[in-house]
Amino acid sequence: MNTADLIRRLDNLIRLGTIAAVDYQAARCTVTTGGLTVPNLPWLALRAGASLDWDPPTVGEQCILFSPSGEPAQGIGLVGLYSQQRPAPANSANVRRRKYPDGAVIDYDHATHTLSATLPASGKAKLNAPGGVTILGNVDITGTVTVSEDVVASGISLVTHKHGGVQTGSGTSAVPK
Repeated sequence: MNTADLIRRLDNLIRLGTIAAVDYQAARCTVTTGGLTVPNLPWLALRAGASLDWDPPTVGEQCILFSPSGEPAQGIGLVGLYSQQRPAPANSANVRRRKYPDGAVIDYDHATHTLSATLPASGKAKLNAPGGVTILGNVDITGTVTVSEDVVASGISLVTHKHGGVQTGSGTSAVPK
């Protein structure tokens, strides 16, 4: 190996770059760094074992290109560097925040023990839990609640409960006491 090749390899070990393209199907990206464009690189995910994360990089996002043996074609993109174009979404030691491109924000503040999700105006939340959902604590709802089967409160069914002291016919019962 000559001196020029050795210097080239040393220069290529760790380089700052930018995501130029993302192939979502292949989970690969193209990184530009200096005058170099390196296609078909994996990016570092938080988890890629029994637990898996999917959070692909964004075109224009800063990255670090790690190139084993100084060969960029064998490199790995490490994304997640804040920049002036993409600054940190929070400035608190207590808040874990995820901010999405459509304006949605999910926060957990471990100092106040508060989990919050803020969705854009047309946003919807969906929870699919065939085994059931348990909520401990008070629940406040603003808006309409639609239930497909029944509501049971303190053992009393909204669908099958009866009111005493009411005559059948066209009359209307009084407000519950």
